[in-house]
Amino acid sequence: MVLLHVLFEHAAGYALFVVKEVEEIGMLLPQVEDCVLNIGKFNGMVSLAAFFPFKSAQAALDNINAISEGVVHADLKLFLETNLPIGGKKKAMLGVGDAKIGGALQEELGLAIQTGGVVAEILRGVRLHFHSLVKGLTAQAASKAQLGLGHSYSRAKVKFNVNRSDNMIIQSIALLDQLDKDINTFSMRVREWYGYHFPELIKIVTDNSTYCKMAQLIGNRKELSEESLESMEEVVMDSAKAQSILEASRSSMGMDISPIDLINIERFSNRVVSLAAYRLELQEYLHSKMGQVAPNLAALIGDVVGARLISHAGSLTNLAKYPASTVQILGAEKALFRALKTRGNTPKYGLIFHSTFIGRAAAKNKGRISRYLANKCTIASRIDAFSDVPTCVFGDKLRDQVEERLSFYETGEAPRKNLDVMKEAVIQAGEVAAEIKIKLAKKEKKRRKREKKLAALSTGDGEEEAGDAEATENGKVKKKKKKPATEAVQMEEEAPAAENGDTPAKKKKKRKSEAMEVEPVAEEAPETPPTEKKKKRKKKD
Repeated sequence: MVLLHVLFEHAAGYALFVVKEVEEIGMLLPQVEDCVLNIGKFNGMVSLAAFFPFKSAQAALDNINAISEGVVHADLKLFLETNLPIGGKKKAMLGVGDAKIGGALQEELGLAIQTGGVVAEILRGVRLHFHSLVKGLTAQAASKAQLGLGHSYSRAKVKFNVNRSDNMIIQSIALLDQLDKDINTFSMRVREWYGYHFPELIKIVTDNSTYCKMAQLIGNRKELSEESLESMEEVVMDSAKAQSILEASRSSMGMDISPIDLINIERFSNRVVSLAAYRLELQEYLHSKMGQVAPNLAALIGDVVGARLISHAGSLTNLAKYPASTVQILGAEKALFRALKTRGNTPKYGLIFHSTFIGRAAAKNKGRISRYLANKCTIASRIDAFSDVPTCVFGDKLRDQVEERLSFYETGEAPRKNLDVMKEAVIQAGEVAAEIKIKLAKKEKKRRKREKKLAALSTGDGEEEAGDAEATENGKVKKKKKKPATEAVQMEEEAPAAENGDTPAKKKKKRKSEAMEVEPVAEEAPETPPTEKKKKRKKKD
């Protein structure tokens, strides 16, 4: 007899349930679906065998990461080995919701695994009534555990996302394409709007951004004179064009325009010019980002086409996993399925058509060169995705190979062998990687030195402040000690004056007050009685 156990992974811990009467449940599947919603009937079908709560939130995160990757965690292995009856007459079968973790458990523990069917329905009931089946667990505590684990899992996925650099490329190429469409639409609107006033300018200036700059510069065509020729030459970069614009403005058939309309046209053209300038900055950013993330792919096929391939695949890792046949028609999925449906010719190329190589090839060789280029793109993307130190050496070598293949199709000159080219590339890439590592090590040393200097300066400032504080305290103490000495000198100077009888009563009072305030004066006070004795002797005489 087979005894079915069901493993349920919850945010609070692992739970193992025993399912009663497996054969009957398997036969009456619709009844199982009805009984899942009723807790009383469900308790008669399923009972809790064991529960393993997670010790901490970090342990829960480690276990959920292992399960999502299809790896058997040590806690799960210990839990199943302890509570699952492996030996005996009754054979244990384990029901698991995920087939990936089921295969890993089968390899690790040698268990009979069942997924889908009745197991999925039982797990649905367990998920619904879990807080009632486990003693001491409330619905509120279960929801809190799920919320906390969900937040930590999402944070960890975002933090350790290996595709986070790819995401910047995907967003920037999407924004670049959108900007191209918007700039084109807006510039056509400027052409149409300003064309009412100066229609001849459209034929003279064909570039969109240049036209917007000229509309912003000219304004009212009637005010255009020879003084503005230099400024027009700077925009158009051609003196003949500037002169023809000036002549056309004098004999234009356009309508007059009000100052308010001109102000609105100038504002709108200014926005279009700023958008065009931002598009150039964004292209520079994409170029630098592709040089960091996928330098070989960018060197082979270009920044824009490489970024489009990464964006269409979802990430550089996904692109590296694709075969060359998929990369070749990436972006032409509709044409492919239409051809398969109608049994027509399948497309030869997708996004890689925008590469210069396919445009340079003859019509009969376009399919060949696209297949060869897709092969090299796959190699370049794999090197970029899985290399430790990214360099563009392999991309340059692969580009040279595509160039040689193009010349072979045209002239018949045999290209170099792939093995020889890759040997050269490996040697050069090793040298470049060593140089990059040395530079990085130097930068790290400089950074550490700066940190040490800053730390020393901060500690030195702290010691100086402490020394200044001690010095000020010592200075105060010294001043207090110096006061008694000066007062003693004053007492000695005043003593002969007292002998001559010139001491007034005020000074005596001062002496008494000083003697009360300062203790050292009190020690020297016995010097005054001898003077009084001398006075008494003189009176007696």
